[in-house]
Amino acid sequence: MAGFEGIVDSWTNGFLPDREALWDATLAAQGVPIKVRRDPQDSFCEPRAMIERMDEIGMATLVLPVCDLPPNAGITDYESFAMRFEEVEPIAREYPGRFVAQWSIDPREGSHGLDRAREMVQKPWVVALHTHTHSFDLPFDAADYYPYYALAHEVGLPFVMQAGTSGGRFPSQCGQPIGIDRPAIFFPDVDFVLSHTGWPWVEEAIAMALKFSNVYLGTASLPPKRWHSALVDFVRGPGRRKTLYGTSFPTVGHRHTLAQLPTLELETGTEQDLMGNNARRVFGRIAALA
Repeated sequence: MAGFEGIVDSWTNGFLPDREALWDATLAAQGVPIKVRRDPQDSFCEPRAMIERMDEIGMATLVLPVCDLPPNAGITDYESFAMRFEEVEPIAREYPGRFVAQWSIDPREGSHGLDRAREMVQKPWVVALHTHTHSFDLPFDAADYYPYYALAHEVGLPFVMQAGTSGGRFPSQCGQPIGIDRPAIFFPDVDFVLSHTGWPWVEEAIAMALKFSNVYLGTASLPPKRWHSALVDFVRGPGRRKTLYGTSFPTVGHRHTLAQLPTLELETGTEQDLMGNNARRVFGRIAALA
């Protein structure tokens, strides 16, 4: 497509082969009906194979949640299967602009966590701050998050959070999209991305994106055929420049979503915005890396 620089997946979880066993173990331990991709052309792989796959399907960039592994992390903790700094740094350097990170904070760590986040956002391949909302059972307007929102403001990075219900056995109420109301007012220069469509509060998430110029929606975790009709209408209309494509790989694969994309019947310009242009506007550092 003329003038289109390629697809950006705004949320790809750890894709290295050793993560497959971890995903199987955490899903078995929690007894939740989530599935991961098994097709070898759309599942876990080494970085070189992922680059080849990305080139085949027009995928320009993967945004990877990256965090430290806490000393007492269990098999059901998100941090156990997220990407590590030492895994991402070499591939971010080898493939500039193809693998980038959103640094996943732990709001329970106080000043230590804030100092670590401040250190990480100095890396040019860290393009956002991020929280795995349900790990901490804190609404988006909890005081614990405000120092990190302030950091995002200081360095000019967006802040990404999982909105909606938890996929695992974690509390879900903390993911209600209305929680972004006060932070969006208090930090008008910070772009907030409510990922995972906000389901089952999709219309509430859309209301926040309509109300605030600095609130966006992410589609990670659901393939197009499972998008709420209100989200499809939003993408086609007022949300054309406010919605970011994502997969939350491996629960949704890249080929998996692309095969379903035609069902949305989007105009070419709308599709380009959804699949990459909006993400490049929000994750401004990607352009400098590419």
